[in-house]
Amino acid sequence: MTTALLQGQFAVITGAASKRGLGKATARLFADHGATVAILDLDEAAAKQAAADLGPQHLGMACNVTDLQGVQQVIDRLIEEWGRIDILVNNAGITQPLKIMDIAPQNYDAVLDVNLRGTLYCSQAVIPHMRARKQGRIVNLSSVSAQRGGGIFGGPHYSAAKAGVLGLTKAMARELAPDNVRVNAICPGFIATDITGGLLTPEMLDSIKAGIPMGRPGTAEDVAGCALFLASDLSAYVTGSEVDVNGGSLIH
Repeated sequence: MTTALLQGQFAVITGAASKRGLGKATARLFADHGATVAILDLDEAAAKQAAADLGPQHLGMACNVTDLQGVQQVIDRLIEEWGRIDILVNNAGITQPLKIMDIAPQNYDAVLDVNLRGTLYCSQAVIPHMRARKQGRIVNLSSVSAQRGGGIFGGPHYSAAKAGVLGLTKAMARELAPDNVRVNAICPGFIATDITGGLLTPEMLDSIKAGIPMGRPGTAEDVAGCALFLASDLSAYVTGSEVDVNGGSLIH
């Protein structure tokens, strides 16, 4: 590695305990580039293990992103421990493969709460700190599902939540730009992760690949590379953008 892009930076990544997930891959790449990382996850033991995998200076903490008070406590503890937070990656998310008429109130609540409310709450927890320091980067995970109206797995409520993340990203970027806090979104296409792991037949995989000009599913590392770009000074003049990481499967 020639240059460590995040040397001396402190990064918080939500929903990053899953071994093959986007969050864990992002945490690993950030750590490789010199960042100290806090992995937040509902599963405290998994969060601590994921952090330990990266090295002794990294932290794993339990956090329910839908609980504003709980989120604030975790962020406050990290600021106390580190003195600062430079980067927030809002990665925590869930999906449900439901058709429009099958979305019950509890399905709507679960998917909108984790994907959209969680992104809002975690951002609200770090924004005053970032504003006070006149610097910060927030990276939100949306989805190609938001752009094309449905993905491989997510139901319409997932598309709605991830589209909400795009609107929130742009509005936050506009509001926070004067304070030098940049906010961007990543829209992954079909990525081979734990969420998608056990659900595909070989035939389904072939038909998905046929719709991807690059001819392969994305990897968690493909998404992590984009997150690194948006979290680093390489993207110093980029805010309010949505970056497509989909192998060409949705070319606008």
